[in-house]
Amino acid sequence: MAWHRNIVIKTPEEIALMRVAGRINAEALQTVQRMVRPGVTTAELDAAAEEVIRKRGAVPAFLGYPGPYPYPATLTVSINDELVHGIPGERVIQPGDVVSIDCGNIYKGFVADSAFSMVVEPASEEALRLLEVTEQSLYAGIAKMHAGNRVGDVSSAIQRYVESRGFHVTREYTGHGVGREMHEGPMVPNYGRAGRGLRLRAGMTIALEPMVLVGTPRTRVLPDQWTVASADGSLTAHFEHTVLVTEGEPEILTAWT
Repeated sequence: MAWHRNIVIKTPEEIALMRVAGRINAEALQTVQRMVRPGVTTAELDAAAEEVIRKRGAVPAFLGYPGPYPYPATLTVSINDELVHGIPGERVIQPGDVVSIDCGNIYKGFVADSAFSMVVEPASEEALRLLEVTEQSLYAGIAKMHAGNRVGDVSSAIQRYVESRGFHVTREYTGHGVGREMHEGPMVPNYGRAGRGLRLRAGMTIALEPMVLVGTPRTRVLPDQWTVASADGSLTAHFEHTVLVTEGEPEILTAWT
């Protein structure tokens, strides 16, 4: 896909709608975060997120999304070695699980997309460090999202932060533009070289999403054809925000209150 040809600069009116979508996404994720505990099923989390989204006048962005077959849920819920795209179902959350939850909604034609990871007590030192590094790498990337900078500046900041702390970023899956479509240009990998790539412009809206693995950058797709896991079975984490590029500081549209 020529993502660089599918870049949409948003108008002030469109940005206002994306702010609303961002607030809805944040509310849905905060709701499910409060529910995550041993004994809860991933399907229960999914139902709660869908209720929030529809109550706010939006619709789930992931539900029915094209792939090997239409995606069947509102959330992706990925646990432990599962990096992204885990399908909610009857799986029961266990003590010590690392749970990564991704959510998207469409409000009046505009998409917001964001994700977080958390660990269920008792938490291992490795899991806590993985989550801290992954989340902080997201903010390291966001800090480079200034008009005039290049995509490589953002990608390089994420890669340097993660790899300097002994973890790995995936090569197969990337951040992306977002707006009227779930996936717009530009593609924003979690690795790259500073000073390279497309120049960022005010009005771009990008879902930036570091996906970090403990043991390897390599991944595998599970038999359900959606869930992506680490190739070696090691722990993974995922954080994401939808971010607006401005002439000044970047604005996180999916920030939690």
